[in-house]
Amino acid sequence: MKKRKKASFWQNVWRYKALILMALPGFVWFIFFFYIPVFANVVAFKDFHISPNGFIDSLVTSKWVGFENFKFLFASKDAWLITRNTIAYNVVFLAFNLFFAIAFAIIMSELRNKKLVKVYHTMSLLPYFLSWVVIGYFLYAFLSPDKGIFNLWLTNNGKNPVNWYTDPTWWPLIFVVMNVWKSLGYNSIIYYASVMGIDPTYYEAAMVDGASKWQQIKNVTIPQIVPMMMVLLILNIGGIFRADFGMFYNLPRNNGALYQVTSVLDTYIYNGLTATGDIGMSSAASLYQSVVGAILLLGTNFVVRRIEPDSALF
Repeated sequence: MKKRKKASFWQNVWRYKALILMALPGFVWFIFFFYIPVFANVVAFKDFHISPNGFIDSLVTSKWVGFENFKFLFASKDAWLITRNTIAYNVVFLAFNLFFAIAFAIIMSELRNKKLVKVYHTMSLLPYFLSWVVIGYFLYAFLSPDKGIFNLWLTNNGKNPVNWYTDPTWWPLIFVVMNVWKSLGYNSIIYYASVMGIDPTYYEAAMVDGASKWQQIKNVTIPQIVPMMMVLLILNIGGIFRADFGMFYNLPRNNGALYQVTSVLDTYIYNGLTATGDIGMSSAASLYQSVVGAILLLGTNFVVRRIEPDSALF
């Protein structure tokens, strides 16, 4: 029996050799850049000091300190602030991105001019490929205290200009708008593909029953894309403890006056690393993010599997 199974395995390898060869570079890339670096998480439990003999020697010779490095995050007076900001922003981003991506996908699916659909999709995708550094400079052109477009408009209308980079009032709204604007195109294409894959006979039956366009969307389109929504929701919840460093660092220009509303786990870790140079503490905070994210992903998937097994990720 074992020989037969082994032969069958190698037969399948030979049969799908072209596909395996195509996937091999990506597989090797994942091994070297995702799985092997996982073992470096041991740095989080050491008083890490760089040795002139290289990283491996540094790892071996550094002293074990257990969970001492994790105190950097939990003992800080800002621990509650950065945790609250990280979770709150990600929950709001998740809700707004879900709503606008589905709405945009449904609108695109209703357009009959396919050339226009391609134009709109291309235009909505362009921000996704822009770096937050570039977007940060674009935003500064609007919010610059002395020459910004918004302040020029305010002064021309007899109103007082706003010092956007010292006033934290508007920044939660700015982050939400910029995040939705940048990710709308990519997220909507995924839902657009799901909407376009719905069997047209469902809509034909709904029209025969006299359903309006809104009723078709509510009773046909939304239920059909729920499995895709749940899969993306599970994946996004897994990253709820990770903030977009590029956005939170570059848009407010790392301005200390805005830390109350712009400081999140990722920027806090970066600022702590640049201030202290302690790699062990920063690694501990990053490991904490990964562990909590994995637990949230598994927990969310478990709940979804109990409620709707077909919508679970695994």
